[in-house]
Amino acid sequence: MIRCHKTDFYSTKSDLDRLFACNRISAEIWNACLAVSKDYSLENGGKWIGKSQLQAEMKGKFPLHSQSVQAVCHKYLFARDAARAANLKGYKNKYPYKSKKHYNTKWIDKAFKVFPNGKIELSMGIAHGKRQKPITIWCKYVPVGDIKEIELVYDMGLMVSMSYDDYAGEAENAGTLKVGVDLGEIHSIAAFCESGESLIITGRKLRSIHRLRNKKLAELQRLMSRCKKGSRQWRRYNQAKQYILSKSEKQLKDALHKSSRKFADWCLTNAVGEVAVGKVEGVQRNTKGKLRKKESQKLSNWAFGRLQAYMEYKLNACGIAMSKIDESYTTQTCPVCGKRKKTSGRSYKCKCGYSCHRDIHGARNILSKHIHGGWITYVADIANITYLRIA
Repeated sequence: MIRCHKTDFYSTKSDLDRLFACNRISAEIWNACLAVSKDYSLENGGKWIGKSQLQAEMKGKFPLHSQSVQAVCHKYLFARDAARAANLKGYKNKYPYKSKKHYNTKWIDKAFKVFPNGKIELSMGIAHGKRQKPITIWCKYVPVGDIKEIELVYDMGLMVSMSYDDYAGEAENAGTLKVGVDLGEIHSIAAFCESGESLIITGRKLRSIHRLRNKKLAELQRLMSRCKKGSRQWRRYNQAKQYILSKSEKQLKDALHKSSRKFADWCLTNAVGEVAVGKVEGVQRNTKGKLRKKESQKLSNWAFGRLQAYMEYKLNACGIAMSKIDESYTTQTCPVCGKRKKTSGRSYKCKCGYSCHRDIHGARNILSKHIHGGWITYVADIANITYLRIA
């Protein structure tokens, strides 16, 4: 399985300066891709430049390794094609157009050497007709496995992100039960199993991190607005702002990983073989001017996409299949009488006598849709509800 490990490193002062220069050169390559693509489109009646043509235009013009140059080209092409695919689906994504001052540099395949003592040599390209000396860095921990690529990233300092194959295949799982999952902002994960077992993982930790971050950012933005941009005091406030953003991002990532891990462990305990997650993409679409500022901020902070990605790869590693289904009206529809009712509280109550925890109710209806091909019917009684939270 392909995994990623981000770590800090140490190197000589001269090599550190060269690494910063690499990210500046990568930004120049990105800007060149924008310019070449625009010129090609104008000269060819709107036709887009292809992969091989773009790589040929960039070849031999920059002092980075050839595969590092190609990696930037591939990122540009991926961003362009992804925007095209989104626009075809009706979204309003913009094509890549912004020039950059810094951009992550990537070394792939034969462009680097890893030694047992943690030493890593990053190959460079040809400058002034001569092959440049490789950049040497040392890492305290190098992941065990086949390292596929190394990317130079910046997070309050330069770090390296290593993608590697740990040779661990998918685990064999004998579970056959199915689970429906309703993702939420108050409760991160609400799940209901065919056996009647239910799970609620609270999102209190995530909301706490978001509230503190938003409060501190508002204070700093207020102070920065009173300073001249670029002044010494403005730079101090901006440094504090970047520190808060970096720290809160790490805390959020840790909380999301812990939530998805707890859910995967619960699935293994209950012999689950399939998980159906409701699609929540587009929850903010067409809501401009319709929501209060507080609700809009909550929805903006909700990191459901990352949580789904973490859940998917953890479940796949456990041998559990995960699929996404349409969750339309799963919170409003009564599974007993079929009538719809909007509810504002934490419990769903119908005139027919049916009542249930709102999030478990949604998860059970998602499970019903998954089992019965889109139809909502009563699945099973709730045997037990397990409440979990992130420490």
